[in-house]
Amino acid sequence: MSFPTADEAMTRLPRVVDLLAARADEHDREGAFPYQGIEEVHAAGLLTLTVAEQYGGAGAGLTETVHLLVALASGDPSVALLAGDTLLAHEAQARDGRWPASAYRGLLVDSRRGPALVGMLPPGGPGAEAGAEVTAQRAPDGWLLAGREHGVPGAEALAWLLVTAASEPVKEGDGNGSALFLLPGDTPGLIVEPGSEQLGLRAAAHQDVHFEEVLLDAAHRLTPPDARDEAARRLAVAAICLGVGRTARAWLVRHVKDLSELDRGALELELIAAEELLSGLAAALDAGRPGAERRARLLAPRVADLSLAVVHRSVALAGPAGLHRTVPLERHLRDAFTTRALLPTGAPLLRAASEGE
Repeated sequence: MSFPTADEAMTRLPRVVDLLAARADEHDREGAFPYQGIEEVHAAGLLTLTVAEQYGGAGAGLTETVHLLVALASGDPSVALLAGDTLLAHEAQARDGRWPASAYRGLLVDSRRGPALVGMLPPGGPGAEAGAEVTAQRAPDGWLLAGREHGVPGAEALAWLLVTAASEPVKEGDGNGSALFLLPGDTPGLIVEPGSEQLGLRAAAHQDVHFEEVLLDAAHRLTPPDARDEAARRLAVAAICLGVGRTARAWLVRHVKDLSELDRGALELELIAAEELLSGLAAALDAGRPGAERRARLLAPRVADLSLAVVHRSVALAGPAGLHRTVPLERHLRDAFTTRALLPTGAPLLRAASEGE
């Protein structure tokens, strides 16, 4: 059984975005997982858009992925965030086949039955400054994971978890470092508990995940994410921020009648710049151009900065009403700030830019 084609899925996208937008405010207020929204994304064939053709999928690349995430985020960025790791997991599998064959077959079977979400821990990705809070020790039957991760989006609904853990060396002579492990969501010893409330992206239902002596087969230690994976993750996050920026401007233009042409034009130019930068970086990664990974890692935050500036300016142009809880702009601002926080900024980003000159 094949998954929907790219044309079939993308034809359904506008309807899905409208459905997400209709319930985004409710999910934000409740801070509850958007099960219906994820179901709609899956039913449209969008959650499996990046499944490789050899597995019956559309085989979409990163360029299509970021465009999809921009659109989903314009409806509900929390749903886009939850879908993002799953889309990237399928896209990575199409490139290098890092999952054990039996595990990926299981994911595909689950994905044909309903939404099968994959989550990356820690939520900021392997490059998160906080580092891994989970440790992995070798055991006679594989690996033993212990520790906890805070603020994992949609932890209660994840079918699979990709967990970066502080690990022992695999063989003598290896240095200590981190490793990537693959866990089914129902693994014994994996406990999900309520997490702290987030400023934005509240419908992503951030929760804490505890690992209480979780035993894994040795085959579930995967090849660690590489520079290409981190570049793709950053572009996906930037795409979500861009979707929020596009929605904020659209609301402003519809509801602020005395908005000047200059202000409308200035906001549109910022968004066009962000869109062109995002599309170009994703296309370069898909094409495997030299230096594309480094440029994407460095410039994805710039896409997010441009988008956040549009949201911030839209709130300012709306006046005091822009921060009223009954007005979506207030939610868009919180979502944009929270999304931007998932990307590096300041000194770490500038140091990375100075390397390799």
